[in-house]
Amino acid sequence: MRIEDRGLKVERRIFTVSELTEDIKVLLENSFPEVWVEGELSNFSQSQSGHIYFSLKDAGSSLRCVFFRGLNQGLKFSLKDGLHCLAYGRLIVYAPSGQYQLNVQKLEPKGAGALQLAFEQLKEKLAKEGLFEAAHKRALPVFPLRIGLVTSPAGAAIRDILNILRRRAPFVKIILNPVKVQGSGAAGEIAQAIVEFNQYKEVDVLIVGRGGGSLEDLWAFNEEIVARAIYNSKIPVISAVGHEIDWTIADLVSDLRAPTPSAAAELVVKQKEDLSLELGHLLQSMNASVNNKLKILSKELFSLKGAYVLKYPLNFIQIYLQRIDELQHRLTLETKHLLEASRHRFVHLTEKLNVLSPLNVLSRGYSITFKLPEMKVVTDMEEINISDKIQTRLKQGSFVSEVLSKMSNQ
Repeated sequence: MRIEDRGLKVERRIFTVSELTEDIKVLLENSFPEVWVEGELSNFSQSQSGHIYFSLKDAGSSLRCVFFRGLNQGLKFSLKDGLHCLAYGRLIVYAPSGQYQLNVQKLEPKGAGALQLAFEQLKEKLAKEGLFEAAHKRALPVFPLRIGLVTSPAGAAIRDILNILRRRAPFVKIILNPVKVQGSGAAGEIAQAIVEFNQYKEVDVLIVGRGGGSLEDLWAFNEEIVARAIYNSKIPVISAVGHEIDWTIADLVSDLRAPTPSAAAELVVKQKEDLSLELGHLLQSMNASVNNKLKILSKELFSLKGAYVLKYPLNFIQIYLQRIDELQHRLTLETKHLLEASRHRFVHLTEKLNVLSPLNVLSRGYSITFKLPEMKVVTDMEEINISDKIQTRLKQGSFVSEVLSKMSNQ
């Protein structure tokens, strides 16, 4: 299509949306093949397929990002909104929406390294769950007879531990469950070895560890699967990872942290000389305690030997027999007194009852009249009529009569 402009003929090209998007895509992706981008994470989400979607933003702009599952599997730290990150990847145009985005290939936290951030994140998470609390720490056996080792069979740590255990406690049985201590799959092997020892149930204590190395070398002992295996172990666990300056998650959750594998071997058993010395101290303490107790008992015995009850035991018994007689005599007197008082009270109440009794009135020549048949006491002549039947009660017996007439007292 052509248009006229100031006498010039200009070719007008009309793009379809797809054509324009494709041209922009080629131009953008060729201009920015791979880039590092710094920004703050926002709108973080993860699909069921494992792909991660988020935006990187600063004060002025926002960039959509996608981190596919095949690339994000090795991510050591957890992502969340607000985390300041460095993202490495390729800029592409997502044609269906006509938007450009960053296909992330690598993601690092800004500032602290990825492993250090992952360490701090897991440490905070497990601390909130109580895995580091002293209340969950188990006491080590005083005299372990079977010690389980979870370490590499080829490392320096196993040699150091075996040398010390054989020298200090040759009678102790050592059982090794060999594992990888670094690299892919090491954490899973360490955790499984701890589980297997708990299923075996024939060891008194576990030493889990390895020799020194970098943070990356020691990382298997910072994995959550190892921390939870140690926490769930019914057998006490000594963590012996790296050198004295190295601290791992395994150290925090274990029942005892040894600064080195050699130190772990020294902590778990005592030398024969140390045991002999400790037994000597215990024997001295026991003898002193027994002698002190004997002195106290001797003083008590000497005091009892001069006691009146031991000198004159018969007199002591006779005093109590006399006391029993006195109490029996008092009981008899008190009983007689109570019976006499009760008898007097009974007589008094009987006399009082006789005075108030209507039978007593009859004995003085009076009588009581009842109207028949209801046997109602007659107290007024208005209560009876001519021809009524009445019964008269005397002191001895009674009789029935018929009312023939009524007379007033007036």
